[in-house]
Amino acid sequence: MLTIATVNVNGIRAAFKRDMAGWLAARTPDVLLLQEVRAPDEILHGLFEGWHVVHQASEIKGRAGVAIATRLPVTAVRVGLGEGEQPVDTGRWVEADLDLPDGGSVTVVSTYIHSGTAGTPSMDDKYAYLDRVTARMRELAQEGARVVVAGDVNIAHREVDIKNWKGNLKAAGFLPQERAYVDTWLDELGYVDLGRQHGGEGPGPYTWWSWRGQAFVNDSGWRIDYQLATPALAERAVKVEVDRAASYEERFSDHAPVVATYDL
Repeated sequence: MLTIATVNVNGIRAAFKRDMAGWLAARTPDVLLLQEVRAPDEILHGLFEGWHVVHQASEIKGRAGVAIATRLPVTAVRVGLGEGEQPVDTGRWVEADLDLPDGGSVTVVSTYIHSGTAGTPSMDDKYAYLDRVTARMRELAQEGARVVVAGDVNIAHREVDIKNWKGNLKAAGFLPQERAYVDTWLDELGYVDLGRQHGGEGPGPYTWWSWRGQAFVNDSGWRIDYQLATPALAERAVKVEVDRAASYEERFSDHAPVVATYDL
């Protein structure tokens, strides 16, 4: 069995201060995909001593940052989405090819897509980046390999993926143009949304709740963290869980980890 977990840590140092290490020790994932790391290489390698670590920090200090920490051997690494990336696009995409004990391989991607704000230039940045993401996901899908693209994509796909969908119809993260990208990934490129496939018809399970007010207590959340697998890998997924903290006080991030178990 291979366990892959993805989580937006909302700052890796803050998450460890809130006992992310306790969750990690209890969960023992084979592969951990991280978003919003917001720390330099030396901090990350220090926290994950003994792991293979791949990291792309953002060129904008204190923002973004994606990483892969794995117990499996890494055979290849690809960072970013090629030429033309703007500073705001950095710290948002990293890939690694991993060797499996049976001699096979799996490609894992950690991605953190812009949040954006409706009606501002930041949405233009988000759509431009989503175009680049979609192009790369198409290439990966065409290779026919076992691939999982995972992370915080900052898009709730359907009404069942957001508690207050009526109040967010014009908000970034639930705009029709954003949601259409997820349609493309699933319907055209063939990726499988494992969280939905294994999580039932909803509503939820949500993966993000505001720190403010009673959002977490009332489970007023968004499902914006995904594991999107190619068919060759999706057919091997046997369980997908959202590790929602038992209480507000026990959260180490405003996101909950999405953990998938694959029978490989």
